[in-house]
Amino acid sequence: MESKVSNLDYGGHKIFIGLDVHLTNWKATIMLEETPFKTFSLDPSALLLRRYLEKHFPGGEYFSAYEAGFTGFSTHRSLEQNGINNIVVNPADIPTTDKERKQKEDKRDSRKIANSLRNGQLQAIYIPKAEMEELRSLVRYRKTLVKEISRNKARVKSFLYRNGISIPLELSGASKYWSHNFTNWLKTVKLTTDYGHIVLIKTLEIVIHLRTTLLNITKDIKRIVKEDAQYAKAIADLKSIPGIGFIVAVTLLTEIEEIYRFKDLDHLCSFIGLVPSTNSTGDKDRTRGITHRSNKPLREVLIESAWVAIRNDSSMALAYSNLSKRMEPNKAIIRIAKKLLNRIRYVLKNNTTYEIKSV
Repeated sequence: MESKVSNLDYGGHKIFIGLDVHLTNWKATIMLEETPFKTFSLDPSALLLRRYLEKHFPGGEYFSAYEAGFTGFSTHRSLEQNGINNIVVNPADIPTTDKERKQKEDKRDSRKIANSLRNGQLQAIYIPKAEMEELRSLVRYRKTLVKEISRNKARVKSFLYRNGISIPLELSGASKYWSHNFTNWLKTVKLTTDYGHIVLIKTLEIVIHLRTTLLNITKDIKRIVKEDAQYAKAIADLKSIPGIGFIVAVTLLTEIEEIYRFKDLDHLCSFIGLVPSTNSTGDKDRTRGITHRSNKPLREVLIESAWVAIRNDSSMALAYSNLSKRMEPNKAIIRIAKKLLNRIRYVLKNNTTYEIKSV
C-alpha cells in the first residue's frame, strides 16, 4: 500500500484563492502560480479556509480576493486575521468575457476572480477603518430616515388630495415645511369613516416618530464628533467653506476618510463621479453626461452644496454666472461642484480652515 505524503512544504510558493461570497456558503477556487488546483464549496468561515490551506498547502503564502457586496469588509478583516492576504474588488473592475456575463454562476465567478488575481489584473478598493465605517453607517442611516420622512409626507398629502381635502391657505406655506401648526391641523381632519381617519393618523404617527428619531440620530452624531478632537477639527475646517454645513461635512469626512489616498483632484473627482462618461472609437469621440459610476452619497451632497455655495460666495456666484452663459445650469453646477471639491481637498490635506477671498 502506497504511503501518504505528509511532509509537504509550499514555502516560497504563492497560493491564489478566488472567493464568491454568499450568506450560507463560499465558492472557492484555488490556483497555484502555474496551474489551477480545485474549485469547491465551504461554510462561510475564514478559519475553515485557513485550515484547508494549511492542510493542503502548508508553508505557502496565501492571497485571496472577493467582490464587494453584502458582507462589506467584515469578511476581508476575518481573512486578514487568519493570515490570508486579501483584497476586495469592485465587481465592475474584474475582467469578464461575454460568455461569463451571460452565463453567470458561482463556480465560474470564483475561477474568474482567482485567475485575475494570479495574473495581477485586480485593483483593490480602499478598506476603511472599522470605527470610521460604523460612523459612516450612522450618517447613511440618518440620510435613509430623511428619505423615509419625505416619502411618508408625500403619502399624507396624496391621501388628502385623493379624498378631496384642501389644505387651508394660511397653512399652505406651513405644509411645505411641515410645521407644528400644520401637524396639529392634520390631527383635526375628519373623514367620512373611521377607516380613512385611521390611515391618516397612522401615517402621521409614522412621520412624527421618524422625525423624532432623526433628531436623536443627529444629536448622536454631533456628540460623537464633539467627543473626538480629530473629528471636531476636521468638521470645523470643512464648515469654514461656504456651502458646507455640519451634515455635509460629516458626510465628507466619513465617505472620504483619508484624503491622501487620492493622488490628485482628478482621481478624487473620478471616485465621487464628477467626471463625464466617454465613448471613443475610431474617429468618433463622444462625451455624455456625468458617469453613472459614483459614490452616490458624496455626489449628492456636493451638488446640493454647490447650489448653496453660489448663493453665499461671490466668487462661486461669478463662476456660475459665466458658466451658465455657455452651458445648461445643471452642467454649470457640476463645474461649481468640482471647484468646491478642490477647496475641500485643500482643507483636508492641509488640516486648515478655508479663507474666503474676494473676487
